[in-house]
This record gives sequence, C-alpha cells and structure tokens, in this order.
Amino acid sequence: MLYYLFDWLDKSYDFPGAGVFQYLSFRGGMAVVTSLLITAVFGKYLIRFLKKHQVGETVRDLGLKGQMEKQGTPTMGGLIIISGILIPVLLFCKLDNIYIILLIFTTLWLGLIGFIDDYIKIFKKNKKGLSGKYKIVGQVILGIVVGCTIYFSDDVVIRETIEKDEIVAVNTTITQDAKSLKTTIPFVKNNEFDYGRLVSWACEDCHKWAFLIFIPIVIFIITAVSNGANLTDGIDGLAAGTSSVIGGSLAILTWVSGNIIFANYLDIMYIPNVGEVTIFMGAFVGACGGFLWYNTHPAQVFMGDTGSLTIGGIIAVVAIIIRKELLLPLLCGIFLVEALSVIIQTRYFKYTKKKYGEGKRIFLMSPLHHHYQKTGIAEEKIVQRFIIVSIGLAILSIVTLKLR
Repeated sequence: MLYYLFDWLDKSYDFPGAGVFQYLSFRGGMAVVTSLLITAVFGKYLIRFLKKHQVGETVRDLGLKGQMEKQGTPTMGGLIIISGILIPVLLFCKLDNIYIILLIFTTLWLGLIGFIDDYIKIFKKNKKGLSGKYKIVGQVILGIVVGCTIYFSDDVVIRETIEKDEIVAVNTTITQDAKSLKTTIPFVKNNEFDYGRLVSWACEDCHKWAFLIFIPIVIFIITAVSNGANLTDGIDGLAAGTSSVIGGSLAILTWVSGNIIFANYLDIMYIPNVGEVTIFMGAFVGACGGFLWYNTHPAQVFMGDTGSLTIGGIIAVVAIIIRKELLLPLLCGIFLVEALSVIIQTRYFKYTKKKYGEGKRIFLMSPLHHHYQKTGIAEEKIVQRFIIVSIGLAILSIVTLKLR
C-alpha cells in the first residue's frame, strides 16, 4: 500500500524521496526491519493474550530433559510469524504481482490449516489435532493451485535465449518471454530441465499434457517441505532458526533470478517480475528472526502447526517459483534428515515387529533432534549445531549458481 502511495506522490507531485520506493533493495530492507518490529512488539502482546486464555502446550512425558518444564507454554505463536510476513508485504509489495498473490494465498491457506490443528489440540483437548489426511488434503489443494497457476497463467514466464542464423550467416542471439516448465538442476553445466520431456517421448503433441506430471510434482514438494518443517519444530528455536537461514538463501536466489544483469552474468534463468518475491522473503526472514526473540531456549511461546506448516509451505512455493525446487534437498537438508529419521524409524519398527514379534528402533527417538537429546546433549547445543549445518548447506546452495 505504501508502494502505491509513494508511487502516486512521485508521479503526481514529484515528491522528494518518493522514488526510492521503486528500488527492490530499499523495499526489501524496509520489509525486514518492519517485520522485526512487528514480531517484537506484537509478539509480546500475543503471548500475554495466549497466557490469559490458557492457550498452553500439553506436553507428554517422553523422558527428555527439561521437557516437562515446557508444560503450559503458549502455542499458536505462528500467528506472530504470519502477521510479521503479511503486514510488510501489504505495505511494500506490488500486490498485483502474480507471485505475491500466490504467496499470500499460501501463507493464509496453510496458516488456516495449522490454526485449525492447534485449535483442536488446545480447545477441544484432542492431542492428535486435525487428522493427518485432512492436512494432506489441504496441502494437495495448495499444490494444485500453485501448479495450475504456474502452468496456465500468462503472467508466469521465463526469458529464453534463441540462437538464430540470418541469411548473411551472422549468428545473432535474441530473447523472448515464454511459457515454460523448465527448472534448474544443481551441479550440472547445461542445467535446465523441461518437465515436458517426461511426457513428450510418448507422442508429438504430448507436451501439452505436461501439467499432468508437473502438478503432482508440485504437490509432492509442497507436502514434503511443509511436513519436514513441521517435524523440525520440536525444540526451542530450531524450526525458526533454520528457516531464517533457508529464507535468507532463497531471498538471494530470488533477487539474482529476477535481475536480468546478474542472471546474465551468472548464466542462470531470468524470470521477469520475480524480483518482487525478494521483498516477501525479506519479511519472511524478519518474521522468523523476530519470532526467535521469544522462541529461543527457554521458549516463551511455540509456533505450533500454525507456524511450522506455513513456513515450510512458503519455502517450497518460493523454490518452485524461482525454478530451484531441485535444490531443496540440499538447502533444506535439516528438514530432510528430520523427516527421513521419522520414516526410517517407523518403517524399521513395523518391519522388525512383523518379522521378530518385537519392534526395534534405529534411533533412540525420532525426529533426529530428539535422538540427540536422548544421548544427553543440551537442547541449546543441538539447536546451535543444526543451525550451523543449515548455514553451511545454504552457502553450498548459493555456490551452485557457479559450481557446475
């Protein structure tokens, strides 16, 4: 909204300084600062409100050190993160940008699913919360919306380079904006892959049916990353801390993908109008960082599914938008190992129970951060080490821009 106000002041009255709102770097920086202020101020009052209405976490005794002390800690703190994202976005973004519309919808949709889950746990006294199948249905619906928008919307294009030989035998290069399902393969020199190839082999006109492959892939990515973030949210500061690092990396990748000069210099895919997402990710990083003010050990508030499902979904959708979704296993390595630890533990337990009559475990406890807690490592140290690993993975992910 402020963007449109100052744009009008600049064009109509040549208002001094109003033109600065045209710069992504300024609006991105303002989004970070505003988000930090909102989460710091709003967070304090929300925590008081949650305490007053006894919106506290119910903790099961799993034999983890310091676990029972968390009983009654306010949850639903994801509302702080959502507010810290959406308010700066509404103030500083171009709201007619297709990518911003898609991300606002993602934030509200997954925030609603997470809120319902937390509400059932707290007010309905049902520890299981929203049934897992309903969460999956919600994530599938989001995946369909995102996939269809990217595939069918005329506003979602990439800038393609075309080599053309003229009659005079002079080789010239031209560019054009085109609909495409191309994505980026990390660590590969000619690193663009078109999802259309997965069906084009079947017949000459089958490329037009590529959305039948693309949309399920989008659904899988959103579901996997969102649930990975949800599983990571198990100890104070872990999900918010790692998500801040991932969000900062995606902000950098988004900015270079939306800047034609840097995209050409780095020889990466240029995506028109995607630079606006940099502002959204600035607000995202600020919101996660501001939430850490209250979520570091000992936590004054938990984000709950309201926050964890939302931040995971945002990360997935942004990666898909900038055609870097195949980089997610590396960039979101912490989410990946947390999810894999649960899958491996569950499958192995069921297998050994069926074969030997008694279930056995590989880890002392899953997700993985609880395994380390069981070994006696302090909660704060686990979080710090996981964040350090996340920073290393983020740096390596950014390096893939040139490491091919």
